[in-house]
Amino acid sequence: MKAERGWQAHLDRWLTPFLDVLGDERRKPWAPLYILGLLLPGDRKSMQPISERVAPKDIQQIHHFVSTSCWDPAPLEEVLCHKVDEMLGGDEACLIIDDTSLPKKGTKSVGVAHQSCGALGKQANCQCLVSLTLARDDIPAPLGLRLFLPQSWADDPARCKQAKVPENLEHRPKWRIALDEVDRVRAAGVRFGCVLADAGYGMGAEFRHGLSQRGLAWAVGVLAAQNVYSPDVRVAVPALASSRGRPPVRPAPSELPCTAASFIDQHAPSAASPGVQAPRAFTRETSRSCECAQPMEP
Repeated sequence: MKAERGWQAHLDRWLTPFLDVLGDERRKPWAPLYILGLLLPGDRKSMQPISERVAPKDIQQIHHFVSTSCWDPAPLEEVLCHKVDEMLGGDEACLIIDDTSLPKKGTKSVGVAHQSCGALGKQANCQCLVSLTLARDDIPAPLGLRLFLPQSWADDPARCKQAKVPENLEHRPKWRIALDEVDRVRAAGVRFGCVLADAGYGMGAEFRHGLSQRGLAWAVGVLAAQNVYSPDVRVAVPALASSRGRPPVRPAPSELPCTAASFIDQHAPSAASPGVQAPRAFTRETSRSCECAQPMEP
């Protein structure tokens, strides 16, 4: 079923660059039909209902295209990066890193485990995916979605084989997946001014350091109870207190930490004091290093 007019014709034109890099010519007729089925009205978006709506005589063909046909996703992802950058890219754009969870009832889906499920707001049986979104002026556009493989799966080769997990796919923490995705979209030419993430990523020192090492401006959440230091903290080996005993060898901070909540209470401007300048930890210019609230390393 070839779309010929209206928004369907526009969809065909928009999909053309993706179809050009899809590979085998035999796949090209089925990709627009599958996407059309996802966009059209209908409560169920599984294979059979979609096929019955857009191509009732070719259910097996669409099922084969989605389930068993193999292609390299990298060229399609690069096209997506170019299109999203054309729409939203620039210094005013933000790259948002977050989790997407898919609640599940069974145990067969790849990566399913009892873990934090944002969709339900609690620990639950689900799949977790790391998502990247480019946003500007309240307009978001998805850039990437990577499945998180829990350690319990990586440690069970038989389970992975049964679920057809590629043999070279290993467990990576979410912060590592996120940084790899940042590298991928930057290599594809996506432009953005800063990186945003919630406390699920912000509490990890490796993630924060990884962003800083890449020269990126960033602003991330931290837990209210997380220990932080002032910008004047120094880490050094303490001086020997007396002539007795072994000299200290491990570096230590020059001050005691406080919680993020108490730091904000002490330094955030009061609502009763209009015109008070926010401390530099909360200004865009210093989001690169968040120097005024350095979370304690785990």
